[in-house]
Amino acid sequence: MFRISIRRIRPLLPFLIYLSVSFPSTAQELNCQVSVLTPQIQASDKTIYETLQTAIREFINNKQWTTDKFLNQERIECTMIITISERVSVDEFKANIQIQSRRPVYHTSYNSPMFNHQDNDFNFKYVQDQVLDFDESNINSNLTAVLAYYAYIILGFDYDSFSLEGGTPYFAKAQTIVNNATGLSERGWKAFESTSNRYWLAENLMNVSFKPLRDCIYKYHRLGFDKMSEDMSNSLSVISAALKNLRKVYSDKPNSFLMQVFFNAKRDEIVNLYSQAPQVEKSQVVQVLSLIDPANSLKYQGILTGGK
Repeated sequence: MFRISIRRIRPLLPFLIYLSVSFPSTAQELNCQVSVLTPQIQASDKTIYETLQTAIREFINNKQWTTDKFLNQERIECTMIITISERVSVDEFKANIQIQSRRPVYHTSYNSPMFNHQDNDFNFKYVQDQVLDFDESNINSNLTAVLAYYAYIILGFDYDSFSLEGGTPYFAKAQTIVNNATGLSERGWKAFESTSNRYWLAENLMNVSFKPLRDCIYKYHRLGFDKMSEDMSNSLSVISAALKNLRKVYSDKPNSFLMQVFFNAKRDEIVNLYSQAPQVEKSQVVQVLSLIDPANSLKYQGILTGGK
């Protein structure tokens, strides 16, 4: 069912009131499927990884991340896959985390991918049956800091897709975590460590240079995909204009991390969308996409042959 939070889609207020009467119960914001994998670890007793998976799932899904009230069917669908490659010590682990989120498209059963990212800097400490908690003003655990950071990133992208720059409070929360986590010994929080880490994702999202990209997220989803069933041609034109406007971002910040993150999530969807578009539309969008996402220009060429 299409997400209809009152704070994100005011035009649907009458329908929301109906639902709030029919379905009075509320839920937390995220519905996250969590998996902890240990393919490289040989151990007869893997109980600690099972308890870790449960602890993470409960931390993500039971914590209230916003002041908004969500109906159960409004919860944001997402996944976190944590792959542990090494148990460094009794309570220390080396891992990576894959995060994905999606949002429903109005009047369809389709879910549009919003965020798809793998973070390879995810070393953390955990002892069995440890209770996970988080205080952004006093960060002493890389495990909960990373989880909270990505919870806010998921929320920010989702809110941006429902209202213009609606995700700003949550991207700001993510940036606060970055600032307060610089004292941790683990990697991923500092600018000099990489050009594509948690520091730079939060920085890009809050940087005014990326406003056209955040505008694109809103127009692409709320004014484009959500209105496809009403007017396919106009919706496609809105999406095309939003994508073309990303040339401003590329000109100002070529090969930026945020642009990579955006296209990691949307690339295949864009190819599928435009493969059935009119030829003129195809040619124009392929030219733009090949410019602003040059690493995948060959994939975009597939649009001209129907996505093959």
